[in-house]
Amino acid sequence: MRIGIVGCNGRMGRMLMEAVLSAEGCRLSGGTERAGSDVIGRDLGLLLGRDPVGAVVSADAEALFAASDAVIDFTAPAATLAHAAMAAKLGKVLVVGTTGLAKEDEARLAEAARSAPMVYAPNFSVGVNLLMALTERTAAILDQDYDIEIVEMHHHHKVDAPSGTALGLGRAAARGRQVALDSVWCKSRDGHTGARPKGEIGFATLRGGDVVGDHTVMFAADGERVELTHKASSRAVFAKGAVRAARWAAGRPAGLYSMRDVLGL
Repeated sequence: MRIGIVGCNGRMGRMLMEAVLSAEGCRLSGGTERAGSDVIGRDLGLLLGRDPVGAVVSADAEALFAASDAVIDFTAPAATLAHAAMAAKLGKVLVVGTTGLAKEDEARLAEAARSAPMVYAPNFSVGVNLLMALTERTAAILDQDYDIEIVEMHHHHKVDAPSGTALGLGRAAARGRQVALDSVWCKSRDGHTGARPKGEIGFATLRGGDVVGDHTVMFAADGERVELTHKASSRAVFAKGAVRAARWAAGRPAGLYSMRDVLGL
């Protein structure tokens, strides 16, 4: 399977390329960076300190889609929407791990997915997606006497908050409670906030150091607290999950899928 990586020279892009090169039955078809980047024209293998792979960094994303069976995108919302349009035009698999997409962005992604198979997830770690399934089930079992709080921590370079994974966990908890997340969430607290409303789903965001990603979902009631936690120590788990999603999507009908679909959860 020919897999291309957009934004290939970033931290996540490099991890994705390594994952493709390590995956049986997969070939790295190319990578893109912004026009003017000093890595344009370099062989992707040499960029990673490996032997040459015969594919080079380009600024032409549409050419990358044309040369690939699937493209993996962990970039930024505006770029992702442009890439979704290319995938739809050419009928290619697109795997999206970009965070920070607004509701209208997600709607545009879903529209593009009517013409090509796309997998979109806030987190491609198998463990995190298991955590989401457990969160939904736990929220359904524990009633509103259990307050739900989601705590996440990431490295100091992360630009969006709460993290896409934290929001995904919030949506899972809301599904379990059969409510809309945006009707019950509290993304931050400051000053005299008053008593905590019953049924609220709260978020706490921490940033610092080189933390790859820590997420905890707390169910707190009088007398006891249940905590579900996942800690990632390497971005490699996200890259491996994204490649797994690309391979799963090959040959699927057009549509917007999630890692729940990929993992059969």
